[in-house]
Amino acid sequence: MTPYVRTVHYYETDMMGLTHHSNYIRYMEEARIDFMEQLGFPYRKMEQEGIVSPVTSVSCRYRRSSTFGDTLSISVTPASFDGVTLRIHYEMRKPDGDLVAEADSEHVFLDREGHFVRMRRVQKEFCDAIAVLIPPA
Repeated sequence: MTPYVRTVHYYETDMMGLTHHSNYIRYMEEARIDFMEQLGFPYRKMEQEGIVSPVTSVSCRYRRSSTFGDTLSISVTPASFDGVTLRIHYEMRKPDGDLVAEADSEHVFLDREGHFVRMRRVQKEFCDAIAVLIPPA
């Protein structure tokens, strides 16, 4: 998968000129949506089919700062998936390879009424596409 590339905008910085920490969570979301698109399962299409995938957990470890104009390359790797809960790992790097942040998010799959969806039953192809990307334990 191709990493998602994002340039830090001026309005995303704080008074010290650094990217405000909350924006990294937004970058993760953008990268996840791009990942789903690359995988062949656009999030918008899933929603049209009645499946939503809310975030149930998120964590971020900040390693180096970024500033206005910096370009970040965000790699997205599925860490685990049991058919209901998907855990994703993110690495955000500058062009020189410096690690800016490492993060993890957890998502579940629900129908419009808020009931858990067993993706293996309704989206087997999605499950298969994710499974081949999970690194061996």
